[in-house]
Amino acid sequence: MASRIVILSGTGMGHLIPLVEFSDRLVRLGLSVTLVTIGPPSAAQKAILDSLPDSITAVSLPPVSLDDLPGDVRPQVATFLTVSRCLPSLRRLLQELTSADGDGSKTGRLCGLVVDLFGTDAFDVAEELGVPCYMFFPSSSMSLSLFLHMPELHVSVPCEYKDMVNPVSLPGCIPVRGTDLADPFQDRTKDAYKWVLHHATRYRRAEGIFLNSFEDLEPSSIKSLTDPTSKPPVVYPVGPLVREGERASSDDPTGCLKWLDQQPRGSVLYICFGSVVSLGIDQLTELAAGLEMSGQRFLWVVKVPNSNDPFDFPPKGFVERIGGRGLIVLSWAPQTQVLGHASTGGFMSHCGWNSTLESVANGVPLIAWPLYAEQKMNAVMLVGDVKIAIRPTVGEDGVVRREEVSRIVRALMEGEEGMGVRGRVKELQEGAKKALSEGGSSCKALTEGALKLGKNNNIAA
Repeated sequence: MASRIVILSGTGMGHLIPLVEFSDRLVRLGLSVTLVTIGPPSAAQKAILDSLPDSITAVSLPPVSLDDLPGDVRPQVATFLTVSRCLPSLRRLLQELTSADGDGSKTGRLCGLVVDLFGTDAFDVAEELGVPCYMFFPSSSMSLSLFLHMPELHVSVPCEYKDMVNPVSLPGCIPVRGTDLADPFQDRTKDAYKWVLHHATRYRRAEGIFLNSFEDLEPSSIKSLTDPTSKPPVVYPVGPLVREGERASSDDPTGCLKWLDQQPRGSVLYICFGSVVSLGIDQLTELAAGLEMSGQRFLWVVKVPNSNDPFDFPPKGFVERIGGRGLIVLSWAPQTQVLGHASTGGFMSHCGWNSTLESVANGVPLIAWPLYAEQKMNAVMLVGDVKIAIRPTVGEDGVVRREEVSRIVRALMEGEEGMGVRGRVKELQEGAKKALSEGGSSCKALTEGALKLGKNNNIAA
């Protein structure tokens, strides 16, 4: 039987999708995978899990209770507690796998546990059973560097990060202002920061970290993390692991793919800010007006605050005035297919890492519009270092005005600035293909990490 790896996914689609792709690649290298989620999957998660090959076993742990938490608890804290409270169920699962027939002959010998960025509490259970621990880090090399250096920063920085005069300098990374660090870093007194620090202090207990990035995208940062003289753990840059076409939904209930078929090549700006946060009504109104002013074609996936009347936000007559050059769809579009469509020429994005990698993999330049989590850090890197994105100027009230929306859209879709980032992202698209191809940097890193995973044989029977 093949060596078996257990992979524990955090909550949410943003965690599950790259782990599914990671699991699939481990299976191609001869390992068996048990992919573990917590609680009953959502409809979208179930669709993904149901599409898994037989060589990947999907297991859902019983749901955990969060009823004792206050109503205003931050989503990150709920995520942290969900993972920590599932540990008794995870322990039972690992015990079953390590004791199957005494030698793993039914399931394959358990050789490792892989968790994502906020799953390090599971290390205690794995170590108790003699199971080697690894991590899958689903964000950028820059973000991983921040987490690995967080314990040192916590001691050396005496004030709030947002009050620092000088930017934070991480090895091999573009300097980043404290105000652009990930959300939990903005208030060191909050539980979210304390939980992130708790996990960050445990990262170096991992025997290896699989990183969803690749050398051409973040060369200096990855070079620093993979330097043989660096502190443990070993980092394996294995990206970009994005949802592949055969597992992406082919449904087109909104008709957006059919609409794209009718547009000129490279002419459409795709606009989507993810499924978690919606823009305020003032910003939605300014964005709509700016798109109208720009004269550019667009496909806009809208998540609106008022679900009772989702089309009450644009300026009066907006839908009629834009006519056939724009299409608005509610909440969801088949993003993999949209970004891969020949008519898509730009992506206005919240800079979530999955979306960023999908854009790079399809050679689509970005307008960086970060909203939450580590997205401001991503935007700083994509604009100032990687140079595949441009970023609008935000007003003092936190709103990007319609004139600025129009300017930035035209700059990307028809301006000289847009030509520059478009050429650069096309180079990285080729770099991504090369990295994942046989003999490429990510392919070699994944093979090296998988070999280490599969050779672990110190499991307690």
